[in-house]
Amino acid sequence: MTEYPTSQEGPQPAAATAATAPGGSGLPFASGAAHRSHRELDHAAAAAAAAGAGTDEPGHGKAPVPAVEATRPEIPAARTRSEGDGGPLDAGAAIGAAGSGTSDAAASGPAGGAAGDEAARRDVDAARSAAAGPEAAEAAEPARGTPAGDTVARREGDRLRFVGAATRRIARGIDLDEIVLGLCRATVPTFSDAILVYLRDPLPVGDERPVGPVVLRLRRTDRLRPIDDLTDIGSTIGAGMDLAGAAGATGELDFSQLPLVGPQGDLPAAELCEIKTGGALAEVLRGVRPVFGSSAAAKAALPELLGLDHPLPRGNRAVLAPLRGRRRVIGAAVFLRSPERPAFEQNDLLVAAQLATHTALGIDKAVLYGREAYIADELQRTMLPDSLPQPTGVRLASRYLPAAETARVGGDWYDAIPLPGSRVALVVGDVMGHSMTSAAIMGQLRTTAQTLAQLDLPPAEVLHHLDEQAQRLGSDRMATCLYAVYDPVSHRITIANAGHPPPVLLHLGGRAEVLRVPPGAPIGVGGVDFEAVELDAPAGATLLLYTDGLVESRLRDVWTGIEQLRERLATTAQLTGLDHPPPLEALCDDVLDMLGPGDRDDDIALLAARFDGIAPSDVAYWFLDPEETAPGRARRFARRALTRWGLEELQDSLELLVSEVVTNAVRYAERPVTLRLLRTDVLRCEVGDDSPQLPRQRRARDTDEGGRGLFLVNRMARRWGATRLSSGKVVWFELPLPLERR
Repeated sequence: MTEYPTSQEGPQPAAATAATAPGGSGLPFASGAAHRSHRELDHAAAAAAAAGAGTDEPGHGKAPVPAVEATRPEIPAARTRSEGDGGPLDAGAAIGAAGSGTSDAAASGPAGGAAGDEAARRDVDAARSAAAGPEAAEAAEPARGTPAGDTVARREGDRLRFVGAATRRIARGIDLDEIVLGLCRATVPTFSDAILVYLRDPLPVGDERPVGPVVLRLRRTDRLRPIDDLTDIGSTIGAGMDLAGAAGATGELDFSQLPLVGPQGDLPAAELCEIKTGGALAEVLRGVRPVFGSSAAAKAALPELLGLDHPLPRGNRAVLAPLRGRRRVIGAAVFLRSPERPAFEQNDLLVAAQLATHTALGIDKAVLYGREAYIADELQRTMLPDSLPQPTGVRLASRYLPAAETARVGGDWYDAIPLPGSRVALVVGDVMGHSMTSAAIMGQLRTTAQTLAQLDLPPAEVLHHLDEQAQRLGSDRMATCLYAVYDPVSHRITIANAGHPPPVLLHLGGRAEVLRVPPGAPIGVGGVDFEAVELDAPAGATLLLYTDGLVESRLRDVWTGIEQLRERLATTAQLTGLDHPPPLEALCDDVLDMLGPGDRDDDIALLAARFDGIAPSDVAYWFLDPEETAPGRARRFARRALTRWGLEELQDSLELLVSEVVTNAVRYAERPVTLRLLRTDVLRCEVGDDSPQLPRQRRARDTDEGGRGLFLVNRMARRWGATRLSSGKVVWFELPLPLERR
């Protein structure tokens, strides 16, 4: 309640009156036009009292003139009705009340002179202006250049500055939660004491049209003060006062009884709201423009949005603002003010409209960006292997890190491809750029590399065909790639490089070295030969393949980063001990930890391979001439190997399957057939010949003499397959070892 001046105090300046206005919102434009009329009324009454007192100074024994007391009871009544108490304001009654109070004041003066009559006329005009509503008050704005006009200009300027600052804060958000949070923090407590933001669930994306009913979900709430700061009201609620019970017969909340927050510190509102076709809420949202909570449309729409048990504030202390995106309404925001603050005024609807528009457009963009980020993330994930294979004689681990959370798609990739003869191809590549196009080109090159690897081409030939493929995709499709083939039987690795950073080999004793690999030209240059080099791959060593994002940044060049990587690997090996290699997963994490703040400007692909190899004692190898006696000799060789390994239990199964596969090879081969047995965690048999035609399983007829060999292999072996080589093909199958031999 404003402290009105008495005749002893004298009239107060307008600035002082504004400073003592309740609410403490710190917003210069919080009071409405009706409140300006009341202040003028107060000053007029004080001036009348001063005029009636003559030249006597206050405090000289004169009795206080009760002019203000006579008018004070009538001013709140006129203000309450003008703020939208529910029914039309009786302007004549308001004016009559003001006039009656002023007449009493004039009669109490010395003679009720001309000054008192002038004050009475001003009082009547002010009451009529308050009763006529905001439009009439705005029409009666004081002229600029006067103190009152300058105050109005300052308030309008403050309003514009607030809108600019609030929209900038909302625009800073890049995702949905940041934008909604920006709206809440920008409006509470500057514009309102509480806010509720409802959004459609699910939010439409682009041109999508809703299929089911439109549902709004409470996304976020914010309020001016927590429940801990509420003393008298908090104790009342703690004693069991019901929120709905605090509402009057009209369903409107008396803010002198309850705060804006519930007993748990939250805003009591419905979590979900289904918009009924043709309902009051649907009509308000269709209108797009914000409305006061005291309007007829909002009175019917707010209970539908907030829930029937949620009490409604009196007067213009609530604003319902639809959130409309580019094509449709995507939600609604409810702004609330407590009774200690002045109610919303007409210009505040324009402010709410600006905030709602910027928020809705930002949410629209955030949803579109979220969908694009999801598509890019899914594209990147599908381009990379879901899981690495576990080939014989080598253990693998990998990592992939995007350049940033806002750029989750890139052109880096890695792969591990099992090859015939228990070999494995290790591939790491990097396509230029960080876009959907880079990811698409990376996917095509990765698919091409897998196809070429299945043909068992040499590493240099694989890079040559990748270079041709990149040129077919476009003249500016550039990429780097490193392709290596590891043979666990011979403990050798063959590496070819196309402009990629060289790999680092960590030996079992803790020594780390950068392998000397010919650099080569990037893929896509064209007309360049690639050179391969064959190196030792001792058991227990770890090969690290990576992309340039791991070793190159704005803070260091690529060779400095490679040297730091080598030193980091050597340090890690010394910490874990020189007699055993560090665990692969922990090694990958430790390598990534070398990246400091600002060191990651590019996405990173990392592939680590631990060479276990296959011991020579677990390998048996024979050459068989393509003769009719070859199947018999193959059975004898297989029987001897099983006896040496103590696997006699597999003798019958192995002899039958070896006989069938060797028989098919001898039928089409012109050169000697190879037979190899490998004992690892399974028993693997490989039969190679010089015929490129791959065998296919088919259903033999009852009258056919052949065609049942692969059927037996398929039924008895755990796995089997056939791979075409540059010099022919290899047919292989695997048998599980007995439990006690694994």
